[in-house]
Amino acid sequence: MSHIPKVALGLVHYPIVDREKKVVATNITNFDIHDIARACTVYGVERYYIIHPIQEQLMFVDRVLDHWRTGQGSKFNPSRKTALNDVKPVKNLDEAIADWGHPREKTLFIGTHARPVGGARAYSLAEIRERIKDPEIGLFLIFGTGFGLTDEYMQSMDGVLESIRGAPPKDYRHLSVRSAVSIYLDRILGPW
Repeated sequence: MSHIPKVALGLVHYPIVDREKKVVATNITNFDIHDIARACTVYGVERYYIIHPIQEQLMFVDRVLDHWRTGQGSKFNPSRKTALNDVKPVKNLDEAIADWGHPREKTLFIGTHARPVGGARAYSLAEIRERIKDPEIGLFLIFGTGFGLTDEYMQSMDGVLESIRGAPPKDYRHLSVRSAVSIYLDRILGPW
């Protein structure tokens, strides 16, 4: 690519489907804060948003970030501090979009899911890589937790990225969100 693509990433915790197909809000995990932030830093993602509607969950993120940015953690592991600099907890996607500042009309909002989502435009990885070659186009990648975002939420986006397929014959598709983020970022922004 001749330019550095403008990319933000959101990890959404509501509305999420659980194993019983109920709509829930999932808990934020320490691993998701750290590991996804590190992957985002490696691939030049401008901002990593942890999206949750419950204030107590966002306060947990703030405590973790404070420990690593200014507390004992910042002295213990400075590279972790670097990775966490671009993490921001927010209540919803609209708050994330406003904070990021890239024009909404020039941003592709692309969800990810382990299975195809009916009623949502499907994007291949090649299509996304091609679209973000345009220096005016920004990409906001959206990941869910639990058993994925609701179909309605996914259908409200510009599209859904092709699923990461497992090896045949099983085609196992239940990666941790941390693994999925790393794979997608490498396939979209990696040098190959």
